[in-house]
Amino acid sequence: MALPRTTLEQWVVLQTVIEQGSYAQAAEVLNRSQSSVSYALSGLQQRLGLPLLEIHGRKATLTEQGRALLMQATPLISAFLQLEHRAAGLKDGTRTELSLVVDSVFPKYRLFRALKNFQQQFPDTRVHLTEILRGESLKQLNERSADLYITTLAPENAIQGRFLLDVDFVPVAKSDHPLMSLTVPLTAQDLARFPLISVADRHAPRAENVSSGPVASWTFTTVGAAMEAIAVGVGYGWLPLESVEKALESGLLRRLELSARTVRQTALYMVMDNESERFDKTVSTLAKSILTECGLLP
Repeated sequence: MALPRTTLEQWVVLQTVIEQGSYAQAAEVLNRSQSSVSYALSGLQQRLGLPLLEIHGRKATLTEQGRALLMQATPLISAFLQLEHRAAGLKDGTRTELSLVVDSVFPKYRLFRALKNFQQQFPDTRVHLTEILRGESLKQLNERSADLYITTLAPENAIQGRFLLDVDFVPVAKSDHPLMSLTVPLTAQDLARFPLISVADRHAPRAENVSSGPVASWTFTTVGAAMEAIAVGVGYGWLPLESVEKALESGLLRRLELSARTVRQTALYMVMDNESERFDKTVSTLAKSILTECGLLP
């Protein structure tokens, strides 16, 4: 049986270079020297006999062959990392590190209370938390590189997760915004006169974020940035109720009275590997802490 000519390490270096955009940034992320990154990629291309990268200025991009091969290697990298995570859990039932992917609209006070409770039980376990937007959920789930996910799911995939809660989104604007002086309830025509502030995945096509009305909409990649834009009067937007409660109580923001529905809901689910839930007490403890904060366990 022939041994592979390339190594998983080389493919990880290639993946990191593409994600970071340059050898220098990849070296920083991997905690390596730039020369070792260059050496790994030179060896990979030499062993394959194919050019995988093109350098344009300081930016590294994939060739057509490189794109096809890295696409095939990516699930192998994720699978190998998952294998190592599982091996660590099987060793003695306690993990030194957990990875948690959380939709940015999940209530922060619930999240951090759950993490504090977990920390009290496993003080030596480090939690790596990644916040995502709804548009990034499918990509993250397909990669399966995390131990536990709190995310949205398409209706046909909801059976794969455990329902946690519905996040209420409400329409808000600054208390002295011109919308507040219009006759209520506000109509779609009233709203179309002002910029809509929304939160969008930074990788989402720009065409999806173009307003259909006469006024250009603005998009931000975090809920916090969108709320600050609304708070200074740039426009109006739909934001998680729990994120704007204090601003509503202080009078900085006000809810808009609309002729249509005034609350939108997004369902969040917890997704984890069945084997982790049964055999990895560290992951299962974190999951139970989150379920408790969502009122699903005593």
